[in-house]
Amino acid sequence: MDVIGVGFGRTGTLSLKIALEMLGRGPCLHMLPVLDDPERATLFRRAAEGDVAALDQALDGHRFTVDWPGAFFWRELTERHPDAKVVLTVRDPQRWYDSAYGTIFEAARHAPRTGDDSVTAGLSMIQSVVWEGTFAGRFADREHAVRVFTEHNEAVRRAIPARRLLEFEVSQGWPPLCDFLGVPAPDAPFPRVNDAESFRARIQERRGAGKL
Repeated sequence: MDVIGVGFGRTGTLSLKIALEMLGRGPCLHMLPVLDDPERATLFRRAAEGDVAALDQALDGHRFTVDWPGAFFWRELTERHPDAKVVLTVRDPQRWYDSAYGTIFEAARHAPRTGDDSVTAGLSMIQSVVWEGTFAGRFADREHAVRVFTEHNEAVRRAIPARRLLEFEVSQGWPPLCDFLGVPAPDAPFPRVNDAESFRARIQERRGAGKL
């Protein structure tokens, strides 16, 4: 791996994915393409359940990862790839919770429990990696979820040397990211995508297409 994104979803990870790909750092793994790849989703679920070998298979073809499911395995990935740069996308914890609750959690609550294998594989992976694996089934408990979020960020800061870690708010745009990676900033605006309204529109589109 060359770049490992260790920030939770709803901290600007999709914007970071697109930015890395604009810099020629791609393809960059993110939750969205994994949801359309049931084989890869199943591998990540198996990895979350203890099948360590499945993690390497799940990441095949990617040297860059942001968001879940990759962020769930941040310790394994940063230890296995000691030369990889690490990006921690951050956000005010309370605002993060409001955003996550109103988007990914609401989508999960209304997701079908049965259906096509290509859909259920992704939903099963999300359950293993995010709702159970990260939040122990207690995301609806705001205090608990915010504490998990905060403790995760603190654990990253303790574990990753400062020279290797960029703590990044996507509102900062290109300069800190490009300086960290040692590349020139492109002559294009930094991507700003996946706000709550765009997320909900995407969910409705996926449901209409039978993908969620």
